[in-house]
Amino acid sequence: MTAPMQVGYDDLLRVWREADGIPEIEHAWLFDHLMPIGGDPGGPAFEGWTLLAALAALTDRVRLGVMVTSNRFRPPAVLAKIATTVDVVSGGRLDFGIGVGSRPDHPLARREYAAHGLPFHDTAHAVASLAEACTVIRRLWTEEEPFDFHGEHVDLVGAFGSPKPVQRPHPPILIGGRSVATLRVVARHADLWNIPGGDLQDVVQRSAMLDRYCREIGRDPASITRSIHLPVSYDQPGPTVEAIREAVDAGFGHVVLGLPAPYPVGVARWVADELIGPST
Repeated sequence: MTAPMQVGYDDLLRVWREADGIPEIEHAWLFDHLMPIGGDPGGPAFEGWTLLAALAALTDRVRLGVMVTSNRFRPPAVLAKIATTVDVVSGGRLDFGIGVGSRPDHPLARREYAAHGLPFHDTAHAVASLAEACTVIRRLWTEEEPFDFHGEHVDLVGAFGSPKPVQRPHPPILIGGRSVATLRVVARHADLWNIPGGDLQDVVQRSAMLDRYCREIGRDPASITRSIHLPVSYDQPGPTVEAIREAVDAGFGHVVLGLPAPYPVGVARWVADELIGPST
C-alpha cells in the first residue's frame, strides 16, 4: 500500500510499475483521503480513485484497489460507476475496497469533510448507509434491468449500470473496519475483510466475532478472506516479518504492507526479498 500523500505521482508510478513485475507481490493499494492525514497538513494528497485509474492503465498484472473507499465521500451509484470504469481499464483486476469512512476522532481526517463541503454524519448513520451502499453497488453491477431503491439513506429511481464490470458476477468486495456494527455489514456483504494490525489478540477476537455474525445469518465464515494491514519500517524489517508470520498463522492470508514515503529506489524488490521471502 502506498498512501498517495506527501509524495509525487512519478514516485508512485515508479513503485507500482516495479511491483507489477514482481510475482511475490499480488496486489497494490492506495488510500481514500482528500487531504493529508500525516506529515505536513498542507502537503499534497491525490484523489484515490482518479489516481487508481491512471495506475491501472499503466500496469498489467497486479490486482489493485483503494484501502478503503470512504462511503461518506461519493454517492454509491456514482461510486459503482467509477469502480466499474477502473475494472474495465485494468482488464478485471479491481478489488473493491469500501468502509464507513474517516474516524471522527482523527482531526486531520475530520477536517477534509468541512473543507470539501461534505456532511459528517454520526456512526449509526454511516454504518447503515454503508450497508445500503453495498446492496445498491452490487445490484448495479449485476442486474440487467433498471431498478428503483428506496432506502433510509439511498434513494434511486431507474438505476442501471452499463457497462458492467469485467469481473463476473462482480469485483471482489473488501470491507475494512473493526467495530461490531461494521462487522455485521462485513458478514452480509464482503468477500474480504481488512483490519489494521497492531494488537493481534484484538484482531483475532474481531475475526472470531465475524465468524459468529456469519453463522447467525447462515453464511460460511470461511467464505470471507481475512486481510490485515501491517506497517513497514525500512530500517527494521524484522518486526514486520514476525508480524506477517503471526498474522498468517492466525488465519489472515491477505497481507497489506503499508510503505512509508519517501520510497527508496528498488523498494518493491526490497519488500519481496526482505519481508515476503523471509516470512514464507
